[in-house]
Amino acid sequence: MRWMWAAILAVFASGAMSDRGRADGEKAGEFDYYVLALSWSPTWCALEGEARGAEQCSREADFGWILHGLWPQYHRGWPAHCTSIKRPPSRTMTSDMADIMGSSGLAWHQWKKHGTCTGLSAPDYYALSREAYARVTRPDVFRKLGKPVKLPARVIEEAFLKANPGWEADMLTITCRQGRIQEARLCLSKTLDPVPCGRDVIRDCTLSDALFDPIK
Repeated sequence: MRWMWAAILAVFASGAMSDRGRADGEKAGEFDYYVLALSWSPTWCALEGEARGAEQCSREADFGWILHGLWPQYHRGWPAHCTSIKRPPSRTMTSDMADIMGSSGLAWHQWKKHGTCTGLSAPDYYALSREAYARVTRPDVFRKLGKPVKLPARVIEEAFLKANPGWEADMLTITCRQGRIQEARLCLSKTLDPVPCGRDVIRDCTLSDALFDPIK
């Protein structure tokens, strides 16, 4: 009987490992691919930023799709807050990322949570993040909206696919939050080539009437 319980526990243990989600404190540099997350700034501002008085949400800021982060990913699960011997970024480094990330605070947070898991130095992580962001053509049509609209989330996905020939639908996912379009997430190899996303990443928003706010 004892052997039976041991076998059952072994099965549960192996299942827990294969279905792992976030794993804190893992070894830096050990991951399978990247997720490039682009956040629609007006959504974050409407839900959080404006209440905080964030500069990112001022009328002068003119942010659309900003870089939320470049995230190391396993085929199933993801590392976070890894132990790293690399020096943390300086204030100048994080401030220099605000033009595409909206704030230096987000740049710092992304390094601490995700950058430490890449095995890269802070300057190299930010440089790679900037390169990944630059490789994506963000559809111009979204900058031309004059008022809020409601649309199927798949319209956002189709616009990105049209603007970026070579991408396939399984390499991109659109997320929603509180009934609004939130992010476009693209899966990339370690050399920043588009690759199919793992099942942990593909969580497509299925709303047919997602709110999409214009840039102010």
